[in-house]
Amino acid sequence: MKFLSSAKLKLAGKKVILRADFNVPIKNGKVTDDFRIKKTLPTINFLIKKGAKIIIISHLTDGKNKSLAPVAEYLSKQVKGDVVLLENIRNYPGEEKNDKNFAKKLAKLGDIYVNDAFSASHRNHASIVGVPKYLPSYAGLLFEEEFKNLSHAFKPNHPFLLILGGVKFGNKLGVLEKFSKRADKIFIGGALANSFFWEKKIEIGKSVLDKKVNIKKFLRNPNIVLPIDVKKKNGAILDIGPLAIKELELLIKNAKFILWNGPMGNFEMKGFEKGTVAVAKVVAKSKAKSVIGGGDTIAAIDKAKIPLSKFSFISTAGGAMLEFLAKGSLPGIRAL
Repeated sequence: MKFLSSAKLKLAGKKVILRADFNVPIKNGKVTDDFRIKKTLPTINFLIKKGAKIIIISHLTDGKNKSLAPVAEYLSKQVKGDVVLLENIRNYPGEEKNDKNFAKKLAKLGDIYVNDAFSASHRNHASIVGVPKYLPSYAGLLFEEEFKNLSHAFKPNHPFLLILGGVKFGNKLGVLEKFSKRADKIFIGGALANSFFWEKKIEIGKSVLDKKVNIKKFLRNPNIVLPIDVKKKNGAILDIGPLAIKELELLIKNAKFILWNGPMGNFEMKGFEKGTVAVAKVVAKSKAKSVIGGGDTIAAIDKAKIPLSKFSFISTAGGAMLEFLAKGSLPGIRAL
């Protein structure tokens, strides 16, 4: 894979197709969370300084706000250069179908292709895997940052602590499989823990349970740690308890590498954010290298009012992060 940062390219006057991920929350025509946009600005400014003309491709997921116009307005205040943002690429059926002719049309817009959308690179879409077939292609600065920091999980310092939370296993099951013997300790929190409780015949009442997942092979893994106690409301488990928090804090303090994805409970509900906030605060103070990802995890950190700079690396990716960790690659990586 070729990185833009180390490529000796003459970009003055060249048209660069930049695949970014500006799939950000928009409300009343305004961007309400600019985290992903800000993380892409270094690549945009790098290309501007080199004299390139930038054509940005991005998407918004299905919903009421299908136009990238608010993002364009935001960028106009942040970027000074020859930059064009195309409209939501998912408005075109050829994108998600990875249509060959659609990819060719996109490729004709530029001279060079740069993928800075690591967080969308688990998709076999035309702007991710199709365009690189027709143009010299490179990984952008954010893409490189994501790739290198997440790769630390494959050769971590020990003790290595993996913290998994959230509601559904999804790709997290692949991550658990990948690191079940590599991590020194794996703490399972959130609704994910309910699957283990269920298999161990521990009462979970009306708690959220993903019945599709099969975790029986992990039940006897000595490295997996489940919450000692939990907090409930109306018979449903909504957070880890004080004893579990103390145990997890000790694991964090002893770790040299921490990989964390997913909150410990329903952090959006008042009174049930304590587990996640406590984890965030201890990880922030830890001297260990910490790699964190997942939209809910970042939202919880934001709610705890902890500066993101306190962590070694915050990934912009959710599903892509999990798939990369589980499989060691992504369609977008292979395309480059």
